[in-house]
Amino acid sequence: MRLSELKPGETGVITKILGHGAFRKRVMEMGFVRCREVRVVLNAPLHDPVKYALMDYEVSLRRAEADLIEVDLLENWEASHVSADALTEEHDKEASRELRKDKIINVALIGNPNCGKTSLFNRVSGAHEHVGNYAGVTVGAKAGTLKHKGYRMNIVDLPGTYSLSAYSPEELYVMRYLREETPDVIINVVVASNLERNLYLTTGLIDMNRSMVIDLNMFDELKRSGVSLDYSNLGKMLGVPVVPTIAATGYGVDNLLDTVIEVYEMKNPDTRHIHVKMNPEIESAVNKLKDEFKNDLSVAHQFSPRFLAIKFLEKDPEIEDILKHNPNYEIWKQIRDDENERIHKELHEDVSSAIAAEKYGFIQGALKENMEGSVAKEEKSTKIIDAFVTNKLFGFPLFLIVMWLMFWATFQIGSYPMEWIERLVAWISGLVSKTMADGPFKDLLLDGIIGGVGGVIVFLPNILILYAFISFMEDSGYMARVAFIMDKLMHRMGLHGKSFIPLVMGFGCNVPAIMSTRIIESKSSRLITILINPFISCSARIPIYVLLVGAFFPDYGAWVFVSLYTLGIAIAVLTAKLMRKFWFKADETPFVMELPPYRMPTMKATIRNMWSKAEQYLRKMGGLILVASIIIWALSYFPHYETEDLPKEYVAATLAEMPADQTEGMSQSQIEKSMLTEYQQSNSILGKIGQFVEPVVRPMELGWKSCVSLIAGSAAKEVVVSTLGVLF
Repeated sequence: MRLSELKPGETGVITKILGHGAFRKRVMEMGFVRCREVRVVLNAPLHDPVKYALMDYEVSLRRAEADLIEVDLLENWEASHVSADALTEEHDKEASRELRKDKIINVALIGNPNCGKTSLFNRVSGAHEHVGNYAGVTVGAKAGTLKHKGYRMNIVDLPGTYSLSAYSPEELYVMRYLREETPDVIINVVVASNLERNLYLTTGLIDMNRSMVIDLNMFDELKRSGVSLDYSNLGKMLGVPVVPTIAATGYGVDNLLDTVIEVYEMKNPDTRHIHVKMNPEIESAVNKLKDEFKNDLSVAHQFSPRFLAIKFLEKDPEIEDILKHNPNYEIWKQIRDDENERIHKELHEDVSSAIAAEKYGFIQGALKENMEGSVAKEEKSTKIIDAFVTNKLFGFPLFLIVMWLMFWATFQIGSYPMEWIERLVAWISGLVSKTMADGPFKDLLLDGIIGGVGGVIVFLPNILILYAFISFMEDSGYMARVAFIMDKLMHRMGLHGKSFIPLVMGFGCNVPAIMSTRIIESKSSRLITILINPFISCSARIPIYVLLVGAFFPDYGAWVFVSLYTLGIAIAVLTAKLMRKFWFKADETPFVMELPPYRMPTMKATIRNMWSKAEQYLRKMGGLILVASIIIWALSYFPHYETEDLPKEYVAATLAEMPADQTEGMSQSQIEKSMLTEYQQSNSILGKIGQFVEPVVRPMELGWKSCVSLIAGSAAKEVVVSTLGVLF
């Protein structure tokens, strides 16, 4: 509970300070620290502020400030913890462990795209989030929990961002999360072999004055390069402890979590607040604005005054939005504009570029003192592979070969396990047919559940193979090269090179593909990519494609399969060009995208990703498709008819229309059963619905059964096949 919730006379024990910056520092200096008792004395006449008794003196806090302090009622605390009075440095280890029991630390993972945050998140939380070797895999915050040395850590994996600005959806998301959620400790994940670029984000977090640990991830790559880094001394210079890890293998992760606890308990010796010093001209402007913000408590609690001052100088839109409602905004704006003009005259460049240059200068200085040697710009293997993959002669042919191989494997190799599953479904169907007595329940199992779900489960191998290819391309780094070689073609379509990644992801599933469009900075390109993505054939259409291809083109499966996918791509391209020409104005944005070094995907990561997709597919079959199949069966089963219910006129007309070769070899009972099935479906609730809508699809020469399957497919594409399985 919060301190503001305590009533007069109640006593609580402080468990956590949620605020940050000047507020956090001030209340801690006044004795508001963990495990300290605090008693509510009385409310002010208007119920705000509130007087508290603490450490034999009294202090008043506003309710808004008291709301940033978590407490536990004294009686609850004493029931499950060691008394706060017994806390001394000499207290035995067993008591310390008891004290920490069920304590919670909220941790946020922040870092550049492709720095290994999600790998670390999966490692510590046991989650199975998708990990890819290109920017933009994490398109929203993922939450997980773990227990470590008596603490429960709530870990949030935030989207990758290069800075703490508000110019892209990821940056805006991270900014707002840090402002609204106030994590106890930030784990800033940086790539050990690319520190100069990665530490730029770190400087922004230092300005923000948050409790932080730097995770020096992929430390093995730095060691292989022969570079010597004194990361311990680097941490002392930055005022942030630095812990080397290899998230993929788990090396150093326990040490990282230990350091998080040390920082949370304020016991880490490297933790101190520093200022990233800049040019005196800039520092003068920052200090003027910082002093203004310090005097206004309504804004000082959102971010540290120095961070606010720097971002306000840079005209960050999110900070502008925070400050513009303040009555002093016009005064601050005038100071900012005057200082910007002065800096421009003195330094002959705009404030944003000057601040960026100063921060990179600070980073270079810190690395120069603590690093010996230099990391090669490109690994040798990466350079060799890129010589072919991004070559103007070989790049496109290689890409087309990869795409064709993906579809060939999906259809041809997938046909073998698909046949095994078909035999298994047929065996189960035959077993049920022989052992169960006739009746509605038997019909439900055979025609509804086995016929519906069984008609879809056979395509599971095809989907697994498709996702194996997509996962390999993402994890290896090839997907980023695809975006690189396709940028010019995308540009001619009126799109951005980064649009190609969501479009390729659309082959797996359109939903995460549309979510991944957040990596596209251009709003118009992002919207067009979202709108054309449904034209890309996702894995849910594989059952329909396999059904059609297998039925009509069994000898040319791979080619027809590729043609169906190509047709969708062609329509997407045409739609994009029309949208850019008639709807959206040209929106030129620079093509800036990291090309990470190639990495061999681990078998574990690929299998985990495949299983994740298989799990989703099986869950859908056990949920949506199963329910849809049962509903469709029920609608086609009721009202139920028996053979004696068939009108004589119908029997005579049907026999007259049946070709002789169709009835040849059939017994009388088989002919009657065929007529009963047709009559049952035509006169069922589902048949009446289909016949009502049939005129809409009649120009395409489709019957009411096909019409019903299309209607059912609006819930999920795979249901089309299960519906046809039930009806036919």
